[in-house]
Amino acid sequence: KIGGADKLSPKQYTILGASQRSEFRKRYGSRSSPGKPPQDRRSELIVCKNSMTDEIYGCAGIELCTISTPNGRSASSFPAPLMSNLAVGKKVRRKGIAEDMIRATEDLALKEWGCEECYLYVEKRNAPALKLYKKLGYRVQWEDDTATTLVPTDKGNVVTKPTVIICMKKRLGKGLFGRFFG
Repeated sequence: KIGGADKLSPKQYTILGASQRSEFRKRYGSRSSPGKPPQDRRSELIVCKNSMTDEIYGCAGIELCTISTPNGRSASSFPAPLMSNLAVGKKVRRKGIAEDMIRATEDLALKEWGCEECYLYVEKRNAPALKLYKKLGYRVQWEDDTATTLVPTDKGNVVTKPTVIICMKKRLGKGLFGRFFG
């Protein structure tokens, strides 16, 4: 449990589900509107599922965007890959799925998009994720203590609370030295 209630109420499930669907549509949905020219908006949602049962085990998203620091300054002068929405179902955690999902997003960024680095944001209180990202070569770039997150309460509501977001970066395709000097 990272924060909030131990179990979601039907109301919380509806609110959080709608919020997540809206974000997924915005990030990974249609790349152009009817009557408008297509945009170069590279984004993908990678899904891991059991091929026998079609049960979804996890997902990870990646999109090309401008990475900005909390003060609004751009961390990159050009669009860079931002990994987001990494999630693995509770029943299948600690089986290497998260690592596989991360590597799949990195491969897409490097091999298909030609990008040599990848960024991600993670909540500071999410110690297991931080440990995994550091193990895979991500390094802290900055912290944002002005961020907020949605948190389910024990009373059945969903509230916005402050959180600290950490931006991490990894150099891709640089072999052994990229891991240590990224």
